[in-house]
Amino acid sequence: MAEVVIVGGGVGGLATSIRLGAAGHHVTLLERNAHLGGKLAERERDGFHFDVGPTSLTMPELFESVFELSGSTLDNELDLVRLDPQVRYTWPDGSTLDVRDDADATAKAFEELVTGSGEAYRQLDDHGRRIWETSQRAFLASGTNGAVSLSRRIRAARDLAAIDGWRNLSSRARQSFADPRLVQWVERYATYSGTAPRSSPATLACLPHVESLHGVWFPMGGMCRLRDALVRAARRAGATLRPGVDIETIEHTGHQVRAVRTAAGERIAADVVVAGTDAEHVYADLAPVRPLLRRARRARRSLSAIVIAAGVRGRTEGIAHHNVWFSTNPAAEFRQIVLERRPAEEPTITGTVSVVTDPSLAPAGDENWLLLVHAPPGADIDPGPSRDLALSVLAERGVDLRDRLQFTEVMVPRDIAERYRSPGGSLYGPAAHRRRAFSGAANRGPLRGLYLVGGSAYPGGGLPRVLIGARAVDGLIHDDGW
Repeated sequence: MAEVVIVGGGVGGLATSIRLGAAGHHVTLLERNAHLGGKLAERERDGFHFDVGPTSLTMPELFESVFELSGSTLDNELDLVRLDPQVRYTWPDGSTLDVRDDADATAKAFEELVTGSGEAYRQLDDHGRRIWETSQRAFLASGTNGAVSLSRRIRAARDLAAIDGWRNLSSRARQSFADPRLVQWVERYATYSGTAPRSSPATLACLPHVESLHGVWFPMGGMCRLRDALVRAARRAGATLRPGVDIETIEHTGHQVRAVRTAAGERIAADVVVAGTDAEHVYADLAPVRPLLRRARRARRSLSAIVIAAGVRGRTEGIAHHNVWFSTNPAAEFRQIVLERRPAEEPTITGTVSVVTDPSLAPAGDENWLLLVHAPPGADIDPGPSRDLALSVLAERGVDLRDRLQFTEVMVPRDIAERYRSPGGSLYGPAAHRRRAFSGAANRGPLRGLYLVGGSAYPGGGLPRVLIGARAVDGLIHDDGW
């Protein structure tokens, strides 16, 4: 069994620590922040609770498999609620669409919005199913040592055709729907990988199917109860967890990892190091490798965000747990964010009000609003005007919170960058672009015993993909004889 050091206590690092600890390895996890969980974070103030990272989870079976390795179950660890509706969408003309937990109910909602769109939704769902089934086998079954190892798993051209990776998501949206509102709905899924619809692969059209099939779930008490459960599982698996420890370098002899050295000068011997931090930081600072650093820096960063936590007095009629208010001109919105690298003048706004599902997350009769507006990574953004713009746009959509605010707190890209050592405040690591549906640095590093996991590593960011990445790294470590 190996001496394993995991650098970074985000979800990828925690899941990997559980897997390797359960396999009998001696695991030490080091996290520079005082709290574990990475972007799975929370903020509490005056009785209001906010999830300031992921606000829901899909594919809970991925977590189930991790908890089982530690001797528990998902049901024992969390009280999960399957959200219905999953999301309520609203357009500037006042029209709304509830995407339901049931595919038949969703198709009916589409048909009620636009005649003929119910069948179009079913066709898109079936198309998404084919993409997802192929992706699981050909791309997500194991880790990667780079493009060559990934290509060996592909069954010739038919797999590439099945995942629809050669054209962009915008093209797929327009093939599926004629109504511009529903085109905008499909295009929104580009932001799940932090890019624009015309840049992202049509492979992302599988995401509505994944949500329909696996559900959108919320743990009572907030998303950080999932973090707490992962921490418990890691400890049960025998991992030693050490928050508040920053790593300065990964030591190696020749091409073999030997140890990590902390910023405080402590040397911790290691046969295996799993880096759960951004790949750019790994190859610039921890284990400098110029070609891989250049590759990491060439990759386009996914979008960042302006995140507004607002304690709101009273209740809002017609609000759901997850809500999206679309912009009037999505082409202009993405042009301003992606090409002009500035905040959109009239943004799409995502609003999570988790008190709708769990009343304990705010004082009685009040609401915990978390607003998210996408922004360019690295943008220098003034929090005050950005908050005022988002609240003004919401008011124009008929949801005026301004006179009901008890307080607001705002995070901008530089805050996200500083807190998570994420270049530019990128939310998902490298952005998925055409012909690169599953992005990120190779899971097996250039040194024997070095592996990468997390949002900047293959297969990319987001809770399900990070869990898949942890599973892949576990497999690679086993295959390499540790």
